[in-house]
Amino acid sequence: MGVLAFFAGLLLTVMGFGRWRETGSPYWLIGSLVLLVLVLVGALTGGKKTG
Repeated sequence: MGVLAFFAGLLLTVMGFGRWRETGSPYWLIGSLVLLVLVLVGALTGGKKTG
């Protein structure tokens, strides 16, 4: 995972959290948390594809 992809993922996560606070919808919260986990896993593993 490149630096640009990492920061883009973080930006989308923060935007999702803002949308959740705006709407109060649990779907925005769940989606933002899932995206955050994916970004962190990608950053920690280097984003390398297997196979």
